[in-house]
Amino acid sequence: MRCSPPAYPALSSHVGSETDIAWGRKGMGTPSTSEPVGMCSVLAIGSIIANVKSRRGSKIAANVPIYFDTNTPRPFTDPTIPWERGVCPEDHESIKHDHIYLDKTCFGAGCCCLQVTLQARNIDEARVVYDALVPLTPIMMALTASSPVYRGYLADVDCRWNILEESCDDRTEGEKGLKPLEKDQRRLPKSRWSSVDMYLSESKDNRPEYSDVPVPFDEEIYRRLRSHDVDDLVAKHIAHLFVRDPLLVIPNKIEQDDETSTDHFEALQSTNWRSLRLKPPTNGACGWRIEFRTMEVQPTDFENAAMSVFLILLSRAILSFGLNFYLPISKVDENMQRAQRRNAVHGEKFWFRKEVGPTGESVNGASDSRLRATGVDDEYEQMTINEIVNGKGSYLGLIGVVNSYLDSQDTDAIGKLKLKKYLELIKRRADGTLQTPATWMRDFIRSHPAYKQDSVVSRKVNYDLVKAIDEIERGDQHVSELLPAGYVGSSHKGAE
Repeated sequence: MRCSPPAYPALSSHVGSETDIAWGRKGMGTPSTSEPVGMCSVLAIGSIIANVKSRRGSKIAANVPIYFDTNTPRPFTDPTIPWERGVCPEDHESIKHDHIYLDKTCFGAGCCCLQVTLQARNIDEARVVYDALVPLTPIMMALTASSPVYRGYLADVDCRWNILEESCDDRTEGEKGLKPLEKDQRRLPKSRWSSVDMYLSESKDNRPEYSDVPVPFDEEIYRRLRSHDVDDLVAKHIAHLFVRDPLLVIPNKIEQDDETSTDHFEALQSTNWRSLRLKPPTNGACGWRIEFRTMEVQPTDFENAAMSVFLILLSRAILSFGLNFYLPISKVDENMQRAQRRNAVHGEKFWFRKEVGPTGESVNGASDSRLRATGVDDEYEQMTINEIVNGKGSYLGLIGVVNSYLDSQDTDAIGKLKLKKYLELIKRRADGTLQTPATWMRDFIRSHPAYKQDSVVSRKVNYDLVKAIDEIERGDQHVSELLPAGYVGSSHKGAE
């Protein structure tokens, strides 16, 4: 069976379970109200989980708003939490009514996503692409929304991102601003799993007003980098990583030659889980790369390929046309929250630039000098996902930008036809003729004969959902609300 939801709907769910789960015994990290002992057996991951909890000084607590259906009790309190066992006394303070309670790092780190790594020719190109992709991180997350169920309950969100932020948050109460700071501590506005805080390119389009949120950084690291002729933006970006403590040390790799090895840096960089990651060359032959990290994994290989190809083509169009997607980071953060809401693709509006051509030019060549003559507030407005992707007025939309790029390239007819199939999925999902996986899953659950309109995803409903996803991926079942008519599943590739 092939099934790849970002968050397995029944992960640690005890709804309808007849098994006596081994809560509370010592395992990796701390006791959990819902995670069975031994579920996470990988030593490195177990060490990270334990160190997140140890550093923050309190138990992990992520609360996901419950989806209130017709028969969902108000207030909602998870009846499967074994309060009588008394293994987690601090849960009484952490749990929120009307929320699904997730009390382990595994609930975030156990999610799956679609990460796309883009190769750049050099650091300058990498910084340009990195900056251009920052405002697109929430847009692509909303387009790929696939996570409406947690621990056997329907949630009132469609994406996993905030769960990742909360379940991997190793900040102390002081660093969060909830208590006075202790010695040698500083305020850290965000979890180490969060959206990025600053732009990096030295392009003239990168105005200081865009990086408008606090960026705490290690002053000593910053000074050392500047003394070695690293420019201000990159030095601050690297020093920003070092406000976090390492979460993992590999015993046989402690002694390293830092002149020839980047292992120590990678140990820290790889546990700063941001929406984008700028990846310097490592010990191997790979060059500068940009890792796009917000997209949710899709039910089918076709959808995953479509999202990946779209992002790659868009990055090439950005370089070819010199596109400008700059938006204040505070607005990107606002978009990140909107992108996770239920049916965000059609129910929310997002901050986006009015014109994306260089220095205020639209991609079709029209000039709008007003945008450069005024403050940044006049450069953007709220748009629907359909408008952002498919365009409005003189703005071509992201699909129009990609199509313009393809028209400028020497692409053979067969290759262009295949690419058009991928782009058609993006276009139709944005305009509403195709559903996001999250919307389809929610509709499937709510229309299932065994569902009782109480937000509970029973074992029977979960099984049938997973089975349906498997059949859809294989092409044994076609769902017109989710996939275009020409979709060919993995079991029927020879029929293409």
